[in-house]
Formats: sequence, C-alpha cells, structure tokens
Amino acid sequence: MWHRFTVRPILFTLAFILLSCKKTAPADPPFGAIPTLFDISPGVIDEASGIGDSFVNPGFLWVELDSHNPASIFLLKHDGKIGKQIHLKGATNRDWEDLAVSDGPVESKKYVYIGEIGDNDQVYGEYSIYRLPEPMASVDSVADFDRLDFKYPDGAHDAEAMLVDAKTKDIYIITKRDHHSKVYKLTYPQSNTTVGTASFVLDLPYKGVVSAAVSPQQDEILVKTYSSVYYYKRKVGESIEEVLKQNFQLLGYQVEAQGEAICFSNDRSGFFTLSEKSFLPSVKLNFYKRK
Repeated sequence: MWHRFTVRPILFTLAFILLSCKKTAPADPPFGAIPTLFDISPGVIDEASGIGDSFVNPGFLWVELDSHNPASIFLLKHDGKIGKQIHLKGATNRDWEDLAVSDGPVESKKYVYIGEIGDNDQVYGEYSIYRLPEPMASVDSVADFDRLDFKYPDGAHDAEAMLVDAKTKDIYIITKRDHHSKVYKLTYPQSNTTVGTASFVLDLPYKGVVSAAVSPQQDEILVKTYSSVYYYKRKVGESIEEVLKQNFQLLGYQVEAQGEAICFSNDRSGFFTLSEKSFLPSVKLNFYKRK
C-alpha cells in the first residue's frame, strides 16, 4: 500500500506533465473549402452517380448515371459543358453507382470501371463491375468490355462507392447502408467468366458512403458521404486497406442536393464533385482547388 505522502507528489508530477503538453494543431487542409462552380445544362446529366477524370480525353470527366438510365457514359468538360455520350453495347444499367479511371489488364491502357453495385432494398444476390479500355471521344459506342460479376460473403449490400488500386489492380467496394460502411475487396485478376466473392476488409468509423476516389499518383484517397469528405494520405508501399484503417482529415465541403460523385483531377490541381439534380432545376460541377 502506498502512503499518502508518496501518492501526492506523483499526482502533482502527472498533472504538471499534462499541463505542460502542447496541443497539436490540426493539419491545414490541402484543398480550399469554397468550390468553383460550373453550370451544367439540365436534361442530360441530371442523375450523376460517379465521375472520373479522363486520361485519353484531357479536360473531360467521365460521368455515369444511376438506375433507370441508359447504359452509357458521358463526357463532361471541366467547365461543365456536356460532351459525348458513349453507349456500352450489351450492358445494362440496373443500378450504376460509382466510376473510376485506373490501370487494368493491359499495362499501356487506362480503363474505365463502372460499378453496378447499388441495391437500395438489399435484395440482389450478385453485382457487377464493367471494365473497359478508356474510349476516345470520337466513338459512339463500345462493345469491348469485361463484366466482373461478384457476390458478398455475407449476403446483400447496398454500395455506392468504389476504389481501384492502380498498383495492384484490386477493386474495393464500400457499402452505404450498414451501421458502419463496410469495405470489401476483389483481388486481381478478377474473373469475367465466373462469379467472384468479395472478401471483407474492414469497417469504416462512419457510414453513408456514396463515392470514393484514389488520386492518379496513388498517394491520396477521398471518401464521400452526403455531408462530408474524408481525406487520407497514402505512403509508398501501403495498401488501400492499410490506409483506410488510419486517421483521416475532414475537408471543407459545401453540401450538395444529392452529391454522389467525387474524383481527383489528373493534373493534381484539385478534386471535383457532382450531384444528382434532386429538387433543383439543374446541377453544377464543383471544383475544389488544391492550396
């Protein structure tokens, strides 16, 4: 048993140490909190659920629309002007929910990944990801694509976010409606002839994820909910699941009507967000500039 005259000096010392410690100031966000807005003419891109910056068509974003829309991807200029619509022959749009542009099977090509991963009522047994070489703006339709069918190991999930690791070509799917958004992984090479099973990776400390993106340089990750944007820094050699287990930084974000799409710009100058029209007469393309 400690005597009272020995306990008091110890408590005093601990209190002095705690009071002497300086609080660490939060890191300065790498992006501005007020976006530049670009008007988009209504009637074509009113229900965007995923975007990705194009490599082969510089200055344009790829945009996908969610369920009950054509199985097409659209080109949207960085200033909000609508470009080409390109149809995927033989594909269906049951519930497309996110899009990524990254590396794929052929090293010299970039690929567009389209996640048919939505399931509002959580009733489907299988889901799909379309993977196609990034098309030029001069084409009207494409028939050269893989459909990567998969299921979850624990039943149906509604997901609206997808990440593709350009280093490993692994695909990550992030759920929306679970108590904590869950992250699942489809390890490369994914089969286009059989139904794969995604492996559970981790629970995020938040829920309601609607989009996600990896920077072209593979050193940053954005995860978006309707109200927040979570920013992660990635070190050389770290896997995506290792990064998502670490601390994040909340970025400044102006809430959109139904903002379900986010991506980095390829030139590292910032990131874009895009919303469904919802109750508004039209939507705007938002660009958050890097400081």
